[in-house]
Amino acid sequence: MAMTVFRTLAEWRMIKPASGSLGVVPTMGALHAGHISLVERALNENKYVVATVYVNPTQFNNASDLAAYPQTFDDDCAMLEQAGCQFVFAPTYETLYPDQYRYRISETEISRVLEGEYRPGHFDGMLTVVLKLLNVIGADVAYFGEKDFQQLLLVREMLHAFQHPTRIAACPTVREADGLAMSSRNRRLNPAQRALATEWSRTLANLSLSCQEARDRLERLGFRVDYIEERWGRRLGAVHTPQVASGVEIRLIDNVALPR
Repeated sequence: MAMTVFRTLAEWRMIKPASGSLGVVPTMGALHAGHISLVERALNENKYVVATVYVNPTQFNNASDLAAYPQTFDDDCAMLEQAGCQFVFAPTYETLYPDQYRYRISETEISRVLEGEYRPGHFDGMLTVVLKLLNVIGADVAYFGEKDFQQLLLVREMLHAFQHPTRIAACPTVREADGLAMSSRNRRLNPAQRALATEWSRTLANLSLSCQEARDRLERLGFRVDYIEERWGRRLGAVHTPQVASGVEIRLIDNVALPR
């Protein structure tokens, strides 16, 4: 079947398959091979798959970061159709936020540390939009990558707390050949920053280094480090790339599993 793009709940009610398992892959667009791996797994495990493509403004605490986020909808749709995805939900702000974001989801513990500390309000926006998307789609399973591990943890616990029927499937981080985690932000790196980004991923993954030793090494390389910490069985980190070769700082996050 040809891929169908829909933008409202009313449209989805008209075209939603009456039977057969349904998977959903929430995205903010600017798709890469990591996103497509989620779609491919969803297709392997379900009869139908919906990808959502929506750059959610409520999870950006920095207006310039939102403005710089790549908008590649036509290319995204081409990639999704080639992968075999049957449906794409591309809502407007008015569709998702008829209340102008007066009502929102807040979590009071996990969302306050690491990313939550450095991006205030981010997780309120993320949790709110994910719940809205999952309510609209009504999928059996939602697929999330482990690269955004804190996000994955919060979404899973939110759905458990609200007894939501959609199940979460965690998918391993997809990496470039040199180990850098695939991210939509990578396309904003200039060549000099891209070369340094390899050192970021290697340093974080080098568990023979303590968190402080890893931080010290990255700072000597010119990175501005937000955090490197070990929680939830992972080592998690966030850095800003140096402003080399006239580039602007790009914030990168990653995590690796700790030995059991």
